[in-house]
Amino acid sequence: MSKSAVLGVAAIAIFSYNEAKAQFTLTGQIKPRTEFRDGFGTLQQKGQEAALHISQRTRLNAGYTGYRFKTFMALQDVRVWGQDRSSLNRSTTDPFAGLKMHEAWGEVILNDTISKIKNLSLKIGRQEISYDDQKVLGSLDWLQQARSHDAIVLKYANKSWIADFGVAFNQNTEKPVGTIYDGVPAAGTYPAGSNAIGTMYKSFQYAYIAKKLYFGDVSFLFFKDDFNKYTSTGAGATLVKTPVEGVWSRNTTGIFYNVNPTRKINFTGSYYYQAGKDKDGRELSAHLACATGTYQASRKLFVGAGLDFLSGTDGTKTATATSTINQFDPLYGTPHKFWGYMDYFYVANGFGRQGLMNYFLKAKYNTTDKLQLFADLHRFDAANKVAMTGGGVQDKNLGTELDLKLSYNFTKLINIEAGYSYMKATNTMASAQVKNVTNANLTPQWAYVTLLIKPDFLSTKKQ
Repeated sequence: MSKSAVLGVAAIAIFSYNEAKAQFTLTGQIKPRTEFRDGFGTLQQKGQEAALHISQRTRLNAGYTGYRFKTFMALQDVRVWGQDRSSLNRSTTDPFAGLKMHEAWGEVILNDTISKIKNLSLKIGRQEISYDDQKVLGSLDWLQQARSHDAIVLKYANKSWIADFGVAFNQNTEKPVGTIYDGVPAAGTYPAGSNAIGTMYKSFQYAYIAKKLYFGDVSFLFFKDDFNKYTSTGAGATLVKTPVEGVWSRNTTGIFYNVNPTRKINFTGSYYYQAGKDKDGRELSAHLACATGTYQASRKLFVGAGLDFLSGTDGTKTATATSTINQFDPLYGTPHKFWGYMDYFYVANGFGRQGLMNYFLKAKYNTTDKLQLFADLHRFDAANKVAMTGGGVQDKNLGTELDLKLSYNFTKLINIEAGYSYMKATNTMASAQVKNVTNANLTPQWAYVTLLIKPDFLSTKKQ
């Protein structure tokens, strides 16, 4: 998008505000983040230099609510400081430009239009899809680019019930013939999905139903994503995939619960089963089971413990085209929130197919109304056997990670967050079936500082 297009959006926003002050919102985000990486995402080799960079997310959000409709647009720019020249010729095209429309949707209220059902609406366009604790469907807000989908969602909400039904259908271009979709991202872009899946869905259909209870809430999710079939020639570096007609469908079904038996105790948990076929047409049979308990020890201190199990495939067995895959893929969730801040699992950098066991302790301390301190301790194990090069089985222990975080609110609209993470990895983590790093540094670390400013351009109050 050009600068003139951005200015045009702003001009329309300001004009709309003059027409209907009470119905228009115009907000933004300025979010620079400095990161020190010395083994973030995967192990580094001994002697390799640590990395340091500053990235920035900039958003302009415009929303309008009218009679029986809502609209919302979020124009987003994400880039690393120094990625662009300080002076660009207007004919220059940067293939890695981070300017995009993060959200652009309209929602039509259908009350008494097609039925007598109240609180029924249809949301259409580019939108975030996020439910429950965001373990399998989330906005991925930690990443500067975040995540959104082009979809249609029929939404129902009444008293204690919520029911959403969504569909999506993707194409690369406006084609004159056929619907074959090449879901492999272009070079230099961020992989779609989780665990370096590297393939974008061609379509999806889902149903989400939630019920609020006196002591908590419970929800059910069915999500089917379809991947375009392909034929392949060659192998390894010469492998070529050619999309053909048809899809392979993956089905994920499960429940989530959040209960408060007492004022100071909270339990959350989930179970999901994954079946059908993966993006490469292989049979799937995989599970995810999670449980977390949190206790409010005092007015300021919260402590908790939990376990995450994501099934995996036996690494001692030779995989074939007809082998059943047992590795659970947590769809389009927010892995950074659950499996360590250093992002070793279920993100862009893969870690094999052996699955994951995550044992964790966590603590949160509210020193003041503005300052919060967080500490998480993880013990990571493989959920299935990891083969040793030359034969035999390795220890399942992958490593232990400590995550520390500080969050301070200068005002309601200004926040600074800083964190430090340290991991004691094992030789199994560095092995060929997991991270596949030779001569690895087994004590990686990572640190960051993020400033978040969220201006409300139309507010007349002191911010």
